[in-house]
Amino acid sequence: MKVILKEDISNLGYKDDVVEVKDGYGRNYLIPQKKAVIASESAMKMLAENQKQRAHKLAKIKADAEAVAETLKDVTLTIGAKTSSTGTIFGSVNNIQIAEALEKLGHNIDRKLIFVKDQIKEVGSYKAIIKLHKEVQVEIPFEVVSE
Repeated sequence: MKVILKEDISNLGYKDDVVEVKDGYGRNYLIPQKKAVIASESAMKMLAENQKQRAHKLAKIKADAEAVAETLKDVTLTIGAKTSSTGTIFGSVNNIQIAEALEKLGHNIDRKLIFVKDQIKEVGSYKAIIKLHKEVQVEIPFEVVSE
């Protein structure tokens, strides 16, 4: 089943993307939650017309995302965490701590845009990906140290 997404859905696509999903996922989750509509011929024509009208606005949004990415490309973070004597963290470091560390440096990034691959439960160096736009993402190195 082909659907047109009405909002960004991680691991599926971005707003206004036409994606192929399983019938049950589309009918039972995406469409009732108003996260997608069926990609009928008329819906595709409306999508094309809307994208044509918003092309200038989308170019500005992408340019803004690239400007933010340019300021973030040289940033390295140090995040302090309480650890045991073996170097294991009590709890874990997640995107909330990374967003707070970026905010201390003057970069206001929404925590929902920050992705960390694995759970961070030990002291060491890691990388986080910040997805600012569907075509613009920045990889931020950060180090977890013991407090």
